[in-house]
Amino acid sequence: MSTELSKTFDPAAIEAKWYAHWETNGLFRPERPDAEPFTLVNPPPNVTGSLHIGHALDNTLQDVVIRYERLKGKDALWVVGTDHAGIATQMVVERQLEERQDKRTNYSREEFVDLVWKWKAESGGKITGQLRRLGCSMDWSREQFTMDEHFTRAVLKVFVDLYNDGLIYRDKRLVNWDPKLKTAISDLEVEQQTVAGSFWHLKYPLADGVTLDHPDLGARDYLEVATTRPETMLADMAVAVHPNDERYKSVVGKYVVLPITGRRVPIVADEHADPELGSGCVKITPGHDFNDFEVGKRAGIAPADMLNMLDSDANVCQTADGLVPAEFIGLHRFRKDGVDGARELVVQRLKEQGYLIPHVVEKDGERIEHDAEPRQIATPFGDRGGVVIEPWLTDQWYVNAAELAKKPIEAVKTGEIEIVPKSWEKTFFNWMENIQPWCVSRQLWWGHRIPAWYDEAGKVYVAMTEEEAQAQAGAGVNLTRDNDVLDTWFSSALWPFATLGWPESTELLDKHYPNNLLISGFDILFFWDARMMMMGYYNMGQRPWEKLYLHGLVRAADGAKMSKSKGNVVDPLGLIDQYGADALRFFMAAMESQGRDIKMDEKRVEGYRNFATKLWNATRFCQSNGIGASTSIAAPKAKLAANQWIIGEVAQTVTALEAAMADLRFDAAANAIYHFVWDRFCDWYLELIKPVFQGEADSPAAQETRAVAGWALDQILVMLHPFMPFITEELWHAQGERGYELILAKWPEPDASVSKEATDAIDWVIELTTAVRSAKNELGIAPGAKLAAFCPAPSDVAQRVIERSSAAIERLARLTPVTLGEAPSGPAMQVTAGDDVFIVPLEGVIDIDAEKARLQKALDASAKEAKSLEGRLSNPSFVERAKPEAVEKARADHAHHSAEVERLQAALARLG
Repeated sequence: MSTELSKTFDPAAIEAKWYAHWETNGLFRPERPDAEPFTLVNPPPNVTGSLHIGHALDNTLQDVVIRYERLKGKDALWVVGTDHAGIATQMVVERQLEERQDKRTNYSREEFVDLVWKWKAESGGKITGQLRRLGCSMDWSREQFTMDEHFTRAVLKVFVDLYNDGLIYRDKRLVNWDPKLKTAISDLEVEQQTVAGSFWHLKYPLADGVTLDHPDLGARDYLEVATTRPETMLADMAVAVHPNDERYKSVVGKYVVLPITGRRVPIVADEHADPELGSGCVKITPGHDFNDFEVGKRAGIAPADMLNMLDSDANVCQTADGLVPAEFIGLHRFRKDGVDGARELVVQRLKEQGYLIPHVVEKDGERIEHDAEPRQIATPFGDRGGVVIEPWLTDQWYVNAAELAKKPIEAVKTGEIEIVPKSWEKTFFNWMENIQPWCVSRQLWWGHRIPAWYDEAGKVYVAMTEEEAQAQAGAGVNLTRDNDVLDTWFSSALWPFATLGWPESTELLDKHYPNNLLISGFDILFFWDARMMMMGYYNMGQRPWEKLYLHGLVRAADGAKMSKSKGNVVDPLGLIDQYGADALRFFMAAMESQGRDIKMDEKRVEGYRNFATKLWNATRFCQSNGIGASTSIAAPKAKLAANQWIIGEVAQTVTALEAAMADLRFDAAANAIYHFVWDRFCDWYLELIKPVFQGEADSPAAQETRAVAGWALDQILVMLHPFMPFITEELWHAQGERGYELILAKWPEPDASVSKEATDAIDWVIELTTAVRSAKNELGIAPGAKLAAFCPAPSDVAQRVIERSSAAIERLARLTPVTLGEAPSGPAMQVTAGDDVFIVPLEGVIDIDAEKARLQKALDASAKEAKSLEGRLSNPSFVERAKPEAVEKARADHAHHSAEVERLQAALARLG
């Protein structure tokens, strides 16, 4: 027995009900011990996070795949969990302490970590509830956390193994230092911002009486250098010039004596110095600039000997050579809280001592001198601390990423791991083949503490436990544990296998590793995806997954990147509240086209809500005509042409969907089911079968049609389920008792052959009806107007259909009578179906002359506008200089008017 549906479709009423039912009954991972495994792991969101539009895209695509594979009968496991998010989580808890006029340093490390665990228990993981609202069918019974006890064991084991294999080591190198958070951070956590700054030009006196005398420079006893960071000259260790720069060849190997510090530093030849940029001389501060660090190493300066002029707060400290004047010690690097910093004092002293070269501007014939040239400067900021990042020389733990990258590179080259879209391979190889050591230590309290202990002489002992480290050091040796924790990306790199029980040997691990697929945003290709490859091969000896699918970003409607500062962020939960989760999910899938960015379009989300409503109403129509649940996987036997046609259409849609899913063409899959449901089933099939139900209720035709329509609707619900799980589950149960939920249904296998003669006939009627409706619309004829038609040379299909189904042609195409023969002379329009041409007389139907005039006027207007837009778009100045959204609008308008020209020309042609 079916359950009568309410007149209106209300997504909110069904979403919470069905999600709770699925999860409570363990339907996200049914017991299928002998089934083929299919495994997917979600990129673990931060435990502090909340669902943003990027999460909505990423998780929708994963859920489409996992629901599809589950319907295909596989042991489908979608691993879910959250990341402990070292910096983000510690910041949240510290902020709560600040609100109570408290701070972290008032607690011991252990006490503070306890506070974080307490916060997690009370407030962490909000995003997991939000993923449920999206409909994500994850195996919540095995929810993971990167600080779970078993996960911590895995992390420590990997660190120890890498250390013992010589692949992890401690080194002094430059890192991105966040002076507010007081920790090293990864490149991913650095945001480049363009800020107003200055370019200062300085004189560095040549030492030992050396002078320059070159035609391009004149006689001088100094080198000119330029910098956006004058304060760093307190730690300069060299000046670089290009080896082929003739102006400075005579002074390479000589020295300059720095102003303020009096430090004597060499002039070195290095290709980093660009002869075309400024004076061609570059000041080298290897302890505070990533490029300078490499120049310093090439010049023979060991990292241990590189000078550091800042402490962890970015305040000036004394350099190892003791040459920084006392007045600078303790100053912040920049002006802070109204107090001048090291930058301001350095500029002041250089100016006083005559070492600042002024920037001269001529205005109204007058020369005006400024201390510096104003510039817009790309500046690195910490995405969480919000302050300028300082390249800082510190001792950190590093992984030999170059060695670990070898197997992943080979795997992608040989096709052992497939990257989709393939266009990302070039980017992958470029980064992996030039990979730098991976800094894995962070100066935090929350996270996996590095398993390293030091004796009083500084010797390090790496072990799983302090007892093992003590055994290495020997009895009586006093050990102190390393204070640092591991980079969050280090632990999440173990996600594909540590979530399955590794390092223990478990049935789950044996069955579900390697995973089948990873779906990820391209923006974490290197920070997470590539590192999972490294750790998978290192720890498991196998690839982590067969295929890596990289999707694009969700952008604002105008194509701009979403950001809180721009105020263009879209809240997916708000869209779910307004249109339902199914509509948002379908939008994400339909718009995802192999890695291209998606432009947010709320109108399309609304359109997919209307699509759901149309399916709802179609099901109500079925119920009102006694069409209920099917009892068959295979298609029922059918004699009527319309029923044979819909069976064939189901089979074609199943094939199209399977091909699209095999290629991970989410857009093609969504569009295939969308057009089948809207165009073929709702708009045509239900119209075609209406006359059947106007006859005898129990006639063989009515019984057959109920069976076929119920079966076709069931196939729709199964095929659409991965995209729109909530409405399909509701309709599945409303159609009758099943004994099992749609989420566990069997993927369609129509297993039917249909008459081509029957399906061709229906396709012909549809083509004729579409052509007539389009022609009426072009000529302003009322859609319901019945028109006579003549077919002078009918095909076999036309003759057969006209003879047998004139009632259908009258009802759908509104053509009556249809005469097989020549049309009378006079104004008429032509429409075609297949190879058949129909002449439809228009005498007395419309005012031909007035209609021609109207069409010509509209044609002229569109042609003029199209030509104007074509001129604008062919102008390189407009295309290159105009705002991207203006160019895009011009292209869209040009396409619209060009299409209008074609449509109006066709309409005029119809009138003869």
